[in-house]
Amino acid sequence: MKEKLYTIEVVEALEKEEECPCCHLERKIEQDTICFVLGASYMEDDIRAVTDQDGFCRHHTKMMFDYGNSLGNAWILKTRMEYVRKQFSSQSKGKITAPSSGGRTAFLFKRRKPDTRFGTDPAKGTNWMKASEHTCYVCRRFEETYGQIIKTFLHLIRTEPEFFSTLQESKGFCLPHFADLYEACEREFSLQEAEKALPALYQLMERNLDRIQADIDWFIDKFDYRNQDADWKTSKDAVPRTMQKLVGTYPADPVFKQK
Repeated sequence: MKEKLYTIEVVEALEKEEECPCCHLERKIEQDTICFVLGASYMEDDIRAVTDQDGFCRHHTKMMFDYGNSLGNAWILKTRMEYVRKQFSSQSKGKITAPSSGGRTAFLFKRRKPDTRFGTDPAKGTNWMKASEHTCYVCRRFEETYGQIIKTFLHLIRTEPEFFSTLQESKGFCLPHFADLYEACEREFSLQEAEKALPALYQLMERNLDRIQADIDWFIDKFDYRNQDADWKTSKDAVPRTMQKLVGTYPADPVFKQK
């Protein structure tokens, strides 16, 4: 089966003119998955069979609580707790079921890695108790799509000069997503393609890091009494945008709730 390219989604994300198109796509996939998990799917046995084993990380557990579907959360928690209790019961018998991976891994990206201080096998000792931080159902749904998003960027940079020109005039990426894209270019591009794309991508980031630096500097300077009547320029939201540029996500986002 031909792999899906998320061309429309990537182009639309770039058109948003935000600090990072990958952050925009990550948020959309994350929110869509929360809606899916707490929609009618929570009554589907095959979905809950997966979420029972995989669980959810702290971040997405909080998102599910904030979303507001108490009955949906209760059903998911009920069968997840039943699974955990069975694991505890099996601990003494030495028969632990490792969390599922669905036979799928991300193309080039695994945001949450298992804690290897006490071994890497989730079926040994107490490792399975902490496994949901790196087997989280919502995280994995994004990771499975993220590889194809990066592939789409590579495809468009290679084949669409107009897209590459628009990208070069954009606000760039957050540092973590830029690192993933840059590493993928190094790995997948020919020497000729890399010599064209990589310097341009670095210049894109350097220009936008300079822009963010100027905004956060002026934000601080505005608190000087000598600048109290000066214009804020583009610095009013410099704090959340600088946070996003450095680590990704949207720190100023309101809580995501069920509509």
